[in-house]
Amino acid sequence: MTTFCDSIKTKSPIFQSSIIPFFHVFSGFLGLVMIPIVSIVGKSDAGKTTLIEKLIPELVRRGYRVATVKHDVHGFDVDREGKDSWRHKQAGAHTVVISSPEKLALIRDVDHDADLAELRDKYIQDVDLILSEGFKKNNQPKIEVFRKEKHTELLCKKEDTLLAIASNQPLDVGVPCLDINDARGLVDLIEEKFLKHRQTASVRLRVNGKEIPLSPFVQKSIRGTLEGMVSSLRGCEDPKNIEIRILPD
Repeated sequence: MTTFCDSIKTKSPIFQSSIIPFFHVFSGFLGLVMIPIVSIVGKSDAGKTTLIEKLIPELVRRGYRVATVKHDVHGFDVDREGKDSWRHKQAGAHTVVISSPEKLALIRDVDHDADLAELRDKYIQDVDLILSEGFKKNNQPKIEVFRKEKHTELLCKKEDTLLAIASNQPLDVGVPCLDINDARGLVDLIEEKFLKHRQTASVRLRVNGKEIPLSPFVQKSIRGTLEGMVSSLRGCEDPKNIEIRILPD
Protein backbone atom coordinates (compact mmCIF):
# COMPACT_ATOMS: atom_id res chain seq x y z
CA MET A 1 0.00 0.00 0.00
CA THR A 2 1.24 3.48 -0.88
CA THR A 3 0.53 6.06 1.83
CA PHE A 4 0.96 9.84 1.67
CA CYS A 5 0.37 12.20 4.57
CA ASP A 6 1.05 15.87 4.38
CA SER A 7 4.61 14.77 3.63
CA ILE A 8 3.64 15.13 -0.03
CA LYS A 9 5.35 18.51 0.33
CA THR A 10 8.66 16.65 0.25
CA LYS A 11 7.95 15.23 -3.22
CA SER A 12 9.14 16.71 -6.47
CA PRO A 13 8.01 20.24 -7.43
CA ILE A 14 6.13 18.83 -10.42
CA PHE A 15 4.24 16.41 -8.20
CA GLN A 16 3.44 19.16 -5.71
CA SER A 17 2.14 21.54 -8.34
CA SER A 18 -0.10 18.81 -9.77
CA ILE A 19 -1.55 17.14 -6.73
CA ILE A 20 -1.72 19.81 -4.01
CA PRO A 21 -4.09 22.20 -5.83
CA PHE A 22 -6.18 19.23 -6.96
CA PHE A 23 -6.76 17.95 -3.44
CA HIS A 24 -6.45 21.12 -1.38
CA VAL A 25 -10.20 21.66 -1.50
CA PHE A 26 -10.75 18.31 0.23
CA SER A 27 -8.79 19.01 3.44
CA GLY A 28 -9.76 15.50 4.42
CA PHE A 29 -9.13 11.88 3.62
CA LEU A 30 -9.44 10.08 0.34
CA GLY A 31 -8.78 6.39 -0.08
CA LEU A 32 -9.51 3.32 -2.12
CA VAL A 33 -11.26 0.27 -0.66
CA MET A 34 -13.38 0.36 2.50
CA ILE A 35 -12.98 -2.38 5.08
CA PRO A 36 -16.43 -3.81 5.90
CA ILE A 37 -17.59 -3.81 9.52
CA VAL A 38 -20.01 -6.24 11.16
CA SER A 39 -21.08 -5.50 14.74
CA ILE A 40 -21.90 -8.36 17.09
CA VAL A 41 -24.49 -6.93 19.46
CA GLY A 42 -26.77 -8.22 22.18
CA LYS A 43 -27.82 -7.69 25.74
CA SER A 44 -25.63 -8.54 28.72
CA ASP A 45 -24.61 -12.22 28.99
CA ALA A 46 -25.99 -13.03 25.54
CA GLY A 47 -22.68 -14.57 24.43
CA LYS A 48 -21.24 -11.92 22.11
CA THR A 49 -17.60 -12.67 22.89
CA THR A 50 -18.21 -16.42 22.59
CA LEU A 51 -19.72 -15.97 19.15
CA ILE A 52 -16.83 -13.79 17.99
CA GLU A 53 -14.42 -16.49 19.22
CA LYS A 54 -16.21 -18.91 16.89
CA LEU A 55 -16.43 -16.58 13.90
CA ILE A 56 -12.76 -15.57 13.84
CA PRO A 57 -11.23 -19.04 13.29
CA GLU A 58 -13.79 -19.86 10.60
CA LEU A 59 -12.98 -16.61 8.77
CA VAL A 60 -9.23 -17.23 9.16
CA ARG A 61 -9.68 -20.80 7.89
CA ARG A 62 -11.15 -19.32 4.70
CA GLY A 63 -8.13 -17.07 4.25
CA TYR A 64 -9.49 -13.77 5.58
CA ARG A 65 -7.63 -11.37 7.86
CA VAL A 66 -9.80 -10.17 10.71
CA ALA A 67 -9.60 -7.20 13.06
CA THR A 68 -11.79 -6.82 16.14
CA VAL A 69 -12.93 -3.78 18.09
CA LYS A 70 -14.37 -3.99 21.59
CA HIS A 71 -16.46 -1.11 22.98
CA ASP A 72 -16.08 -0.44 26.70
CA VAL A 73 -18.27 2.34 28.08
CA HIS A 74 -16.67 2.00 31.53
CA GLY A 75 -13.09 2.66 30.47
CA PHE A 76 -10.16 0.28 30.66
CA ASP A 77 -6.44 0.01 31.34
CA VAL A 78 -4.22 -2.26 29.25
CA ASP A 79 -0.97 -1.19 30.90
CA ARG A 80 0.42 -2.31 34.25
CA GLU A 81 1.43 0.02 37.03
CA GLY A 82 5.20 0.31 37.37
CA LYS A 83 6.04 -0.81 33.83
CA ASP A 84 8.16 1.56 31.74
CA SER A 85 5.30 2.34 29.36
CA TRP A 86 2.98 3.07 32.31
CA ARG A 87 5.60 5.48 33.67
CA HIS A 88 5.80 7.22 30.28
CA LYS A 89 2.03 7.78 30.33
CA GLN A 90 2.00 8.90 33.95
CA ALA A 91 4.71 11.42 33.12
CA GLY A 92 2.33 13.09 30.67
CA ALA A 93 2.88 11.46 27.29
CA HIS A 94 -0.14 11.92 25.02
CA THR A 95 0.68 8.74 23.07
CA VAL A 96 2.66 5.67 24.06
CA VAL A 97 3.59 2.86 21.67
CA ILE A 98 4.85 -0.47 22.98
CA SER A 99 6.61 -2.42 20.23
CA SER A 100 8.14 -5.88 19.97
CA PRO A 101 9.10 -8.15 17.04
CA GLU A 102 5.74 -9.95 17.33
CA LYS A 103 3.19 -7.22 18.14
CA LEU A 104 2.65 -3.63 19.22
CA ALA A 105 0.18 -1.67 21.30
CA LEU A 106 -0.90 1.97 21.10
CA ILE A 107 -2.14 3.88 24.14
CA ARG A 108 -3.26 7.46 23.61
CA ASP A 109 -5.53 10.10 25.07
CA VAL A 110 -8.83 10.79 23.28
CA ASP A 111 -11.39 13.54 23.74
CA HIS A 112 -14.48 11.67 22.52
CA ASP A 113 -15.96 8.20 22.09
CA ALA A 114 -14.95 7.36 18.52
CA ASP A 115 -17.39 5.61 16.22
CA LEU A 116 -16.46 2.53 14.23
CA ALA A 117 -15.82 4.36 10.97
CA GLU A 118 -13.34 6.67 12.68
CA LEU A 119 -11.57 3.78 14.41
CA ARG A 120 -11.31 1.94 11.11
CA ASP A 121 -9.94 4.93 9.23
CA LYS A 122 -7.39 5.92 11.87
CA TYR A 123 -6.12 2.63 13.26
CA ILE A 124 -7.02 -0.41 11.15
CA GLN A 125 -5.52 -1.48 7.86
CA ASP A 126 -4.42 -4.58 5.94
CA VAL A 127 -7.45 -6.67 6.97
CA ASP A 128 -10.47 -7.95 5.08
CA LEU A 129 -13.11 -7.58 7.78
CA ILE A 130 -13.69 -5.87 11.13
CA LEU A 131 -15.82 -7.56 13.78
CA SER A 132 -16.90 -5.28 16.58
CA GLU A 133 -18.37 -6.22 19.95
CA GLY A 134 -20.88 -3.75 21.31
CA PHE A 135 -21.43 -0.46 19.47
CA LYS A 136 -25.16 -1.27 19.44
CA LYS A 137 -26.06 2.31 18.43
CA ASN A 138 -23.78 2.43 15.38
CA ASN A 139 -25.12 2.28 11.83
CA GLN A 140 -22.98 -0.66 10.71
CA PRO A 141 -24.54 -4.05 9.84
CA LYS A 142 -25.30 -6.03 12.99
CA ILE A 143 -25.70 -9.64 14.08
CA GLU A 144 -27.64 -9.84 17.32
CA VAL A 145 -27.00 -12.66 19.77
CA PHE A 146 -30.19 -13.74 21.54
CA ARG A 147 -30.73 -16.45 24.17
CA LYS A 148 -34.29 -17.32 25.15
CA GLU A 149 -33.33 -18.16 28.75
CA LYS A 150 -31.65 -14.78 29.20
CA HIS A 151 -33.91 -12.28 27.43
CA THR A 152 -37.52 -11.71 26.46
CA GLU A 153 -37.12 -9.35 23.50
CA LEU A 154 -34.59 -8.39 20.87
CA LEU A 155 -32.32 -5.39 21.18
CA CYS A 156 -32.53 -4.46 17.48
CA LYS A 157 -35.14 -4.28 14.76
CA LYS A 158 -34.69 -4.94 11.06
CA GLU A 159 -34.45 -1.21 10.35
CA ASP A 160 -31.52 -0.94 12.79
CA THR A 161 -29.23 -2.33 10.03
CA LEU A 162 -29.85 -5.80 11.49
CA LEU A 163 -28.17 -8.37 9.25
CA ALA A 164 -29.06 -11.57 11.10
CA ILE A 165 -29.85 -13.11 14.47
CA ALA A 166 -27.81 -15.82 16.18
CA SER A 167 -30.18 -17.52 18.61
CA ASN A 168 -31.07 -20.77 20.36
CA GLN A 169 -34.69 -20.40 19.30
CA PRO A 170 -36.34 -19.62 15.94
CA LEU A 171 -37.28 -15.98 15.47
CA ASP A 172 -39.12 -14.36 12.57
CA VAL A 173 -38.32 -10.65 12.34
CA GLY A 174 -37.56 -10.31 8.65
CA VAL A 175 -33.86 -11.23 8.74
CA PRO A 176 -32.11 -14.62 8.74
CA CYS A 177 -32.08 -16.40 12.12
CA LEU A 178 -29.28 -18.93 12.51
CA ASP A 179 -28.39 -21.23 15.36
CA ILE A 180 -26.19 -19.54 17.93
CA ASN A 181 -23.52 -22.21 17.39
CA ASP A 182 -23.64 -22.16 13.58
CA ALA A 183 -20.42 -20.22 12.99
CA ARG A 184 -20.06 -21.65 9.49
CA GLY A 185 -23.53 -20.49 8.47
CA LEU A 186 -22.98 -17.02 9.89
CA VAL A 187 -19.64 -16.71 8.10
CA ASP A 188 -21.33 -17.89 4.88
CA LEU A 189 -23.72 -14.95 5.27
CA ILE A 190 -20.95 -12.45 6.05
CA GLU A 191 -18.85 -13.75 3.18
CA GLU A 192 -21.71 -13.49 0.69
CA LYS A 193 -22.73 -10.00 1.80
CA PHE A 194 -19.35 -8.33 2.27
CA LEU A 195 -16.38 -10.38 1.11
CA LYS A 196 -17.05 -12.39 -2.04
CA HIS A 197 -18.29 -9.44 -4.08
CA ARG A 198 -16.33 -6.75 -2.33
CA GLN A 199 -15.97 -3.73 -4.57
CA THR A 200 -12.28 -2.99 -4.93
CA ALA A 201 -12.60 -0.09 -7.37
CA SER A 202 -14.45 2.20 -5.00
CA VAL A 203 -13.26 5.64 -3.95
CA ARG A 204 -14.47 7.32 -0.80
CA LEU A 205 -13.93 10.78 0.61
CA ARG A 206 -14.07 11.99 4.21
CA VAL A 207 -13.88 15.73 4.89
CA ASN A 208 -13.43 16.81 8.51
CA GLY A 209 -14.56 13.36 9.61
CA LYS A 210 -17.72 13.34 7.49
CA GLU A 211 -18.28 10.84 4.67
CA ILE A 212 -18.99 12.62 1.37
CA PRO A 213 -21.08 10.74 -1.24
CA LEU A 214 -19.39 10.46 -4.64
CA SER A 215 -21.11 9.55 -7.90
CA PRO A 216 -19.59 6.76 -10.02
CA PHE A 217 -18.35 9.36 -12.52
CA VAL A 218 -16.55 11.37 -9.81
CA GLN A 219 -15.09 8.20 -8.31
CA LYS A 220 -13.77 7.13 -11.70
CA SER A 221 -12.30 10.58 -12.38
CA ILE A 222 -10.54 10.81 -9.01
CA ARG A 223 -9.24 7.26 -9.25
CA GLY A 224 -7.80 7.81 -12.73
CA THR A 225 -6.15 11.09 -11.74
CA LEU A 226 -4.68 9.63 -8.54
CA GLU A 227 -3.36 6.48 -10.16
CA GLY A 228 -1.79 8.48 -12.98
CA MET A 229 0.00 10.87 -10.59
CA VAL A 230 1.11 8.21 -8.13
CA SER A 231 2.33 5.74 -10.75
CA SER A 232 4.76 8.39 -12.02
CA LEU A 233 6.60 8.32 -8.69
CA ARG A 234 9.63 6.12 -8.21
CA GLY A 235 8.66 2.91 -6.42
CA CYS A 236 4.94 3.44 -7.06
CA GLU A 237 4.68 2.16 -10.61
CA ASP A 238 1.86 -0.30 -9.85
CA PRO A 239 -0.31 1.20 -7.08
CA LYS A 240 -2.94 -1.13 -5.64
CA ASN A 241 -4.30 0.84 -2.70
CA ILE A 242 -3.74 4.58 -2.30
CA GLU A 243 -4.37 6.73 0.73
CA ILE A 244 -3.93 10.49 0.92
CA ARG A 245 -4.45 12.51 4.06
CA ILE A 246 -4.18 16.29 3.72
CA LEU A 247 -3.87 18.13 7.03
CA PRO A 248 -4.32 21.86 7.69
CA ASP A 249 -1.15 23.96 7.48
